[in-house]
Amino acid sequence: MEKLIGRNREIAELERCLSSERSEFVVVSGRRRIGKTFLVNTVLKGRTTMSFVGSHKSPKARQLQKFAQAMQQSALCDVLPQLTSWYDAFDVLEAALSKSDVGIKKVLFFDEMPWIDTPGSEFVAALEDFWNGWASLRDDIMLVACGSATSWLVDQLIENQGGLHNRVTSRIALQPFNLNECKQYVESKSGTWDYYQIAQMYMYLGGVPFYWSLLDFTKGIAENVDELFFTPSAKLKGEFGELYQVLFRNSQPYVDIVRQIAMRREGLSRQEIVDATGTSGGTLTKMLANLERCNFIMAQTPLDNKRNGNIYRVCDFYTLFYFRFIEPERQNTLHYWTTKITSPSVSAWQGLTFELIGLLHIDQIRMALGIYGVSVRCSSWRSTNNAEGPGAQIDLVIERADRITHLCEFKFAPDEYVITSDYARRLRERMSVYRSQAKKRNTLLITFVTPFGVSKGKNYSVVQGDITLPQLFAPAM
Repeated sequence: MEKLIGRNREIAELERCLSSERSEFVVVSGRRRIGKTFLVNTVLKGRTTMSFVGSHKSPKARQLQKFAQAMQQSALCDVLPQLTSWYDAFDVLEAALSKSDVGIKKVLFFDEMPWIDTPGSEFVAALEDFWNGWASLRDDIMLVACGSATSWLVDQLIENQGGLHNRVTSRIALQPFNLNECKQYVESKSGTWDYYQIAQMYMYLGGVPFYWSLLDFTKGIAENVDELFFTPSAKLKGEFGELYQVLFRNSQPYVDIVRQIAMRREGLSRQEIVDATGTSGGTLTKMLANLERCNFIMAQTPLDNKRNGNIYRVCDFYTLFYFRFIEPERQNTLHYWTTKITSPSVSAWQGLTFELIGLLHIDQIRMALGIYGVSVRCSSWRSTNNAEGPGAQIDLVIERADRITHLCEFKFAPDEYVITSDYARRLRERMSVYRSQAKKRNTLLITFVTPFGVSKGKNYSVVQGDITLPQLFAPAM
């Protein structure tokens, strides 16, 4: 059986809810393939009174039939109940639970709850009636609602403005694995991949546990990528279409937004998204929020005061890899990635993607710099050519409360990174542009983040910080 990696806080929260002295309404959210069902089933194994999984695109009658079967299989009913509405279903459930042992928590696990709420089903209204009129008045019910459609969970449960307003007692938002957790997973499978290999695979898959479960750690990176995406029988051949369709009922506008953002390395402002897609107003606000909740995009607040609003960047590694390499390659070539991986286009793409790895591991960077306890502001920074000086871009700026600023450079290289004289000159120019245009008097430190460090040659003096892959793999605090 698969071992549960990480998730210590989530496990502790489920255990707290299980042992609390009140009824608990728990919502477990997270993007598709992130491990929500596995987490709940593993932690609550042997302690679940009833589990029910919604059926994708099934009508209400079929959903009710499966609910009745779940009750019978859980020994809550001797005979299969005949249900015609969700009000009937919850009435029967309430009656069955009322006969259960007093003082023992009754755990109800509703997986893929958004799929249960078919048009006109009145499922949410019946759930409100069940929770408000019975379950919340007791101290022995634990209802766990789970699903990939985060927007439904937020709108119908967490931010419900009707009968379920403020009824959710615990929210668990499952995040992708970080590098350290991916390393733990590889080791749990007796894999011997090193930091560099794991970081490479992270560029393609991100921290989605299901994707990592498909890997063969006796094989190399390129062979695994071919088998996942490019061979005629690729394991994740139809993943992209299913990924967005399952999460969003009208998925194409979401894909359009993500595609436009992915085309720009430094991301897009809200107005640039409006210009590129034609979507605006409250519709765009909701769509951006849904994409951010599902870990497809991230919002950064620019450090320069000349910009208004956030800059949005795609932070889902699989989506970025799909747009750049999977979608254009339609021939299902048997050894496509094995021959492609050493090409200049892949090297350039890895360099850009390594920057995203760093942006998602800022806590590890702060720990490596010894400033985890210092208040900071973090963002990428860009300027344009103007009268104050030439344009420049800095991958990550860490602005500390103690008036020290780290200008971070990310370089993905297979060996120690060598700083040439020309590059050292450009770094000094970039520092000068930042000091001039940011108008800050902070002490500026150039900090490199690389797999194997910076070569200590004649230009190493420009470096005031040197962070390597093992430090990015540090456990989260």
